[in-house]
Amino acid sequence: MAGYPDHVLIPFLIWLCSAIAVRILIHRFGAKKDHSKLPPSPPAYPVIGHLHLLSPVTHQAFHKLTTKYGPIIQLYLGSNRCVVVSAPDIAKECLKDNASVFCDRPQPSNAAYMTYDKSDFAMAPYGPYWKFMKRLCMTELLGSKTLDRFGPIREEEVRKLVRLVLQKGLAGEEVNVGAEMIRVTNNNITRMMMGRGWSEDENEAIKIGQMIKEMVQLSAKFNLSDSFWFLKGVDLQQFKKRLELARGNFDAMMEKIMGEREHVRRERKKVGFDAEDHAKNDLLDILLDISEDESSDMKLSRVNIKAFIMNIFGAGTDSSALTVEWAMAELINNPSCMRRARDEIDRVVGNERLVKETDVANLPYLQAIVKETLRLHPTGPLVARRSTHDCVIRGYDIPANTNLFVNLWSIGKDPDHWVEPHVFRPERFMGGKDSKNVEWRGQQFHYMPFGSGTRSCPGASLAMKIIPTCLASLIQCFEWRLSGQEIDCEVTDMEEAGGLTLRKARSLVCVPTLRLPCPPPL
Repeated sequence: MAGYPDHVLIPFLIWLCSAIAVRILIHRFGAKKDHSKLPPSPPAYPVIGHLHLLSPVTHQAFHKLTTKYGPIIQLYLGSNRCVVVSAPDIAKECLKDNASVFCDRPQPSNAAYMTYDKSDFAMAPYGPYWKFMKRLCMTELLGSKTLDRFGPIREEEVRKLVRLVLQKGLAGEEVNVGAEMIRVTNNNITRMMMGRGWSEDENEAIKIGQMIKEMVQLSAKFNLSDSFWFLKGVDLQQFKKRLELARGNFDAMMEKIMGEREHVRRERKKVGFDAEDHAKNDLLDILLDISEDESSDMKLSRVNIKAFIMNIFGAGTDSSALTVEWAMAELINNPSCMRRARDEIDRVVGNERLVKETDVANLPYLQAIVKETLRLHPTGPLVARRSTHDCVIRGYDIPANTNLFVNLWSIGKDPDHWVEPHVFRPERFMGGKDSKNVEWRGQQFHYMPFGSGTRSCPGASLAMKIIPTCLASLIQCFEWRLSGQEIDCEVTDMEEAGGLTLRKARSLVCVPTLRLPCPPPL
């Protein structure tokens, strides 16, 4: 534990030694033999369990263990019992056949604090409030009609992206693909949620971006106190001040925005309310309407609204941006795939206008690229659930309060379902002997990039509108090369970073060159 100050390290060591002694005494003199049939498990140490077997890239560590011990294994991460699954048929048994058992999520303390003590949608326990929010997401907030209504916003943000990349290309400057995609997705989300995008002030935009990044990263940080019952409430890693500052900054921003909106709503009511104009309002207005509706099935509090908006920022920002970055890295690494994608776009769209969302249905190879990218690089590589009561999976007893991790990263590379699973081959989704007729909604358990079942990602439909169009525009308009190298050079760095989302260890930074005779109308 190098790097921790003595006032943190010494109490922890005392606790650890005491707990080890108690554990050994219980095991030696007082433990009752467990006759249940549990999943196979690697050798564990007292107290820490299997924590020593993990690495910063958790999904890869899980993959290594399930490769050795089988597709379903049991681990103890400190005091927490976990089951890891890496096979599609077992994932189906967990997420579909036993959906009523695995309907809750693990409750890491950092994420719970960020979401106002689970007042949000993503972390909320399964129950009436969660069901209400799920129905609200699927019908009003993220339903197809609402997403279609915000289509012009997404189209405008794609044009902004192309203009920005064009300016940098003409100046010979580098483009950080992931960072620019983060800007696009955050603009889309803020305009959908609150009717406003990033500030035109670059410094303020950077400040907001850093705030959101800090919130997301802190929520995903491994908190040692969560792993040991005897450390509950102890701030060993000194997260408290950072959490308070990050949530405080977000809270101040939201209070300002909500206060301004409430003032506008009061003024609007004074002059009469136009239902037709209301239909054009953003998601914040919809949430405020529901919070003021006395006949609503569930009362939304001010905290619920802020927590839900935090969810949208946290989940919506990464999913689209990371997928486009991984797809561009794969295409630069596979020039023949890039050429085929460009030929398809040139044939269907031409070069006199920018590709649109409505074109995507006529671009099957582009769709295959997105599917293949999500297979190899699922944004959330681990589906996390928590059992609410005992059940049996594949003949093994799974007790209540067990954390379940379904490793989508492993399943996407399962050799029983995918030919040459580590190879980037979009053609596998286009027909042929190893073709996979799959969609992204999680109905087929060998391919479920956004999870499956009751708690699958509600923002998947939004992501699948943003990703193909942004990717197509970057393919259509520009040639791409790494700094100091030739066009179509090989990208050798595909290393993954640790975290709840699947990021590149090093950002994709390229120099774009306009490939069209002239820029399309922007």
